[in-house]
Amino acid sequence: MPKPSRRSSLTNVRVFVAESNPLNCQLVERALRPKRNGIDIVGSAVDGGEALAFLRENQPDVAVVSAHFQNSALAGYRFLREVRTVTARTRSVMLLHCRDHELVVDAFRCGARGVVFRDEPLEVLCKCIHAVHHGQVWANSETMRYIIDALSKTMPVRLRDSRRVHFLSKREASIARLVAEGLNNEDIALQLEITGHTVRNNLFHIFEKLGVSTRVELVLYWLQQQSTSSSAEFGIQSKETATAD
Repeated sequence: MPKPSRRSSLTNVRVFVAESNPLNCQLVERALRPKRNGIDIVGSAVDGGEALAFLRENQPDVAVVSAHFQNSALAGYRFLREVRTVTARTRSVMLLHCRDHELVVDAFRCGARGVVFRDEPLEVLCKCIHAVHHGQVWANSETMRYIIDALSKTMPVRLRDSRRVHFLSKREASIARLVAEGLNNEDIALQLEITGHTVRNNLFHIFEKLGVSTRVELVLYWLQQQSTSSSAEFGIQSKETATAD
């Protein structure tokens, strides 16, 4: 069975680790345990069935998943999809060994909210966990280019004048930013202290003003607009600037 943690906290991020073998589980747990990281390891597993049962019962905040879960190459991708079927609360971070373009994009397609490479410092993984826990999508500038390229190939969008972004009201801009961060209407309403009906109405006006028709197109619009206008971020946090709360 997944190993439960002996520590608990109301303030720290509750993290579950799904790794390829027990040794890797121990290494990741040991690295994340110091109190300064603001993380509680609530469990770990190397077996998919046991891991899903643990997630369903305990609903941790974040699951850190190895691409080579269960000692099988790329089994972690299948596990990411399964996580989404057993819990809507738990957000996933994928650990990758290499920076292969397709592997990175597929991680996000399968449900990951962040991707961290194993050769990156521990600090990066900790920041990623906190950012994902707070509803952000974690991607560095290189990964953002991968995502933009993949989206533009699968769903080309005929963008209207990018200056239309300036037509948005302050509230509409805030809602558009939160959509790009991956928040649903309910989460947006809670964060902005407005009703779900207000969110839906504002999205309708945003779509009209920007000339898009879906949330995916809205995110793509902003990513393309930002990538061509400046290095400033919109919605997706880069690892150079995202910070843990």
